[in-house]
Amino acid sequence: MKGMLFVMSGPSGAGKTTIVKAVLSELEGVEFSVSYTTRPRREDEVDGVDYFFVDEKTFKSLIEKGEFLEWAEVHGNLYGTSKNFVESCLNNGINMLLDVDVKGALNIKKIFKDGVFIFVAPPSFKELKDRLVKRHTEDPNNLEKRIEDAKFELSQISKFDYLIVNTDISASVKQLESIIISEQLKISRFGEFVGKYNFYKSKDGVDL
Repeated sequence: MKGMLFVMSGPSGAGKTTIVKAVLSELEGVEFSVSYTTRPRREDEVDGVDYFFVDEKTFKSLIEKGEFLEWAEVHGNLYGTSKNFVESCLNNGINMLLDVDVKGALNIKKIFKDGVFIFVAPPSFKELKDRLVKRHTEDPNNLEKRIEDAKFELSQISKFDYLIVNTDISASVKQLESIIISEQLKISRFGEFVGKYNFYKSKDGVDL
């Protein structure tokens, strides 16, 4: 059976990365796709685990080689998802979980029609601004840009399949786990398996 693609997205400060890390540590059968970025590495981040941190020249070289499933400039930095890595994992039956920006998620949705797209939102816009300020990871200009970009990102919620309003991190983690598990149990995911039992129907299509 081919692997399933789960795409998490939402504005900066909504808490999607924290939720993703918690789910990956608790739920088996799902792998994380590490994205490339030109954004400077933060103190608590590990290269190759949180992101592949590269310079702009390297990133643009990867674009020219067609290495990205999607890429976008976000808050003045470049982000991209490895096409070969994701497709290889899915073809080998591995479920993949991506943590990407909203524009990137919508670009991926055009390619993977059967993907599962999940939006993480803050309980309020004020709460989002407060979280971004308390992180102390951005200079004033970048902070203001993230806040402004969030207005557009939040306007795209209706284009996603699921919404997690991150009021409580523990509840949000359970919600994402529930989405992943329930999606894997959909009848539509078991085409060949269900087909094995078609002989239990009579010729006129009535269940025996």
